[in-house]
Amino acid sequence: MIFQLPKLRKPSVKCEVFYASSGHRFIQIVHKSTGGRKPKKKVYHRERELDRVMELRKKPALIIQLKSIIQSRKTESLLLRDLEKEVGFVKKWNCMAVIEKYPSIFRVTGGQSERSPPAVSLSEKAKKIASLEGSVMVQMEPILVRNLRKLLMLSVDCRLPLEKIEMIRSELGLPSDFKNSLILKYPIFFKLSDFNGVSYLQLENWDSSLAVTSREERLARQEISTSCGHLHRATVSRDGNFIGPYSFHLNFPAGFRPNMSYLEEVRRWQKLDFPSPYLNARRFEAADAKARKRAVAVLHEFLSLTIEKRLDTGQLDAFHAEYRLPARLLLCLIKHHGIFYITNKGGPSTVFLKEAYDGSNLIDKCPLIGFRDKFVALMGRKDESLDAGASTSSAVN
Repeated sequence: MIFQLPKLRKPSVKCEVFYASSGHRFIQIVHKSTGGRKPKKKVYHRERELDRVMELRKKPALIIQLKSIIQSRKTESLLLRDLEKEVGFVKKWNCMAVIEKYPSIFRVTGGQSERSPPAVSLSEKAKKIASLEGSVMVQMEPILVRNLRKLLMLSVDCRLPLEKIEMIRSELGLPSDFKNSLILKYPIFFKLSDFNGVSYLQLENWDSSLAVTSREERLARQEISTSCGHLHRATVSRDGNFIGPYSFHLNFPAGFRPNMSYLEEVRRWQKLDFPSPYLNARRFEAADAKARKRAVAVLHEFLSLTIEKRLDTGQLDAFHAEYRLPARLLLCLIKHHGIFYITNKGGPSTVFLKEAYDGSNLIDKCPLIGFRDKFVALMGRKDESLDAGASTSSAVN
């Protein structure tokens, strides 16, 4: 009798369609199977409205940058021949196109007919709105001081390299002269010091009242709403949300269909207690599940302290040591796609805090974002488009 040996299946490999970069490193997500049934293809679901934010921000970003450059000149006028020195050769042509397209914002004078070199300045309407910026920054000052203190409190040594703060200055809403206008103005809160030849911004006084995260503030509001409505959810629903002291607000992509085993895992994770992000990270073992959840809370709070609740992946990774971020940061962000969203639209990969947006609109706007929206409204866009961002990482305040 002849027996035929069964054919062995070769291990199959499925690769994620999403690639993300952190600095100069690229991560490709690979899912392996040892055989049997063909594994289901993993897909990183796009959030079209958040991708749209990055598209809508391009021209407003140039307009805000040009406004700041023009206002920085004593004459409040910029010679077009000097534009390349300010923004570079490639970006110069985009700026020229914006200047030509929006005469309601920019006014060009000079040229051959006037026997003077062409220059650009703000239109009268733009000047009128720009004159309000001073009062807006007065309103922003207590917000900026508070957020700076919280950023320092999040770090392991309550200090951050000054150059790294400069790296995210625009995202924090800080003015270009924040070292003099804010730091030196509040010696009770801040101190400039040098360690091993590096300039640091150091926290002078710890304030326990500030050691409350935006997540905890949201939960406090939610508890009030729940108590008024007598609503209690004991288990995780299909959206993955759970009412509890250690839960995060989740917003899964429209195309994502979690199964019951996934939702059960989410329920356990949502209920898992973890230490406050404002406690020193050195006290916890990185391999501990509670410490891993705490790292997600640190990322959540970090993004919450930016004016548009987003940073690019390079900016986040720059603070890896100071905030003890996960070793595999991008994979952590992707795993928690109900909290964070990564898009590669509009340049470097950008991380959004999803709960801060309603579609492509930022929900809570600080006075500075409101001011920029008013200024960019001179473009003639509808309000729904403006909400996506008159601010940018390249903007000069």
